[in-house]
Amino acid sequence: MPNQDTMSPETLSFLRQRRSHPSVTMSSPGPDDDQIQDMLTIAARVPDHGKLNPWRFVLYAGEQGEAIGTWLAARYESLNGPLDGEQRQKELTRFTRAPLVIGVISTAAVHPKIPIWEQQLSAGAVCMNLVTAAAASGFVSQWLTEWFAFDEEASRYLGAGDNERFAGFVHIGTATQPPVERQRPDLSQLISNWTQAD
Repeated sequence: MPNQDTMSPETLSFLRQRRSHPSVTMSSPGPDDDQIQDMLTIAARVPDHGKLNPWRFVLYAGEQGEAIGTWLAARYESLNGPLDGEQRQKELTRFTRAPLVIGVISTAAVHPKIPIWEQQLSAGAVCMNLVTAAAASGFVSQWLTEWFAFDEEASRYLGAGDNERFAGFVHIGTATQPPVERQRPDLSQLISNWTQAD
């Protein structure tokens, strides 16, 4: 029997309904400083083999988004050639869609006991905790990577150091429209019972 004292039907109901919102549908207000601190505190409560804290956060305030977008547009153009109007606008607004963007950086490194893969998974868990905390705080969020998470020069510009990489950018704001539910996985196709191999 489950422990009745630790059961939380409200939490289970919340998790069954949690979903991401497209960042292009977000607006102000975003979280205030105290709410951000609380969300990051929750985000950091993840499995972390060895207590390494193999991740860190970078906050991008709304007013910084235009400068970032200008830089990203120039970088994208240098990599891919001249931009049409639609693509340029897309790059210019990467960090202005939501009032707050939080970058989660994986700082995974070689360790004598803790595999890098486990450290990277911990950073992914941080991202998931962060979007859950945002939703539970009354905001909407979207966890994105996008091309600049995988470009070394762009990653450095956005705050990653040597041998670091972005696990994602979590956009947080207020919903301007109801979310559209997407099709969820058919679990019957994804679950199996282990049997010993011959």
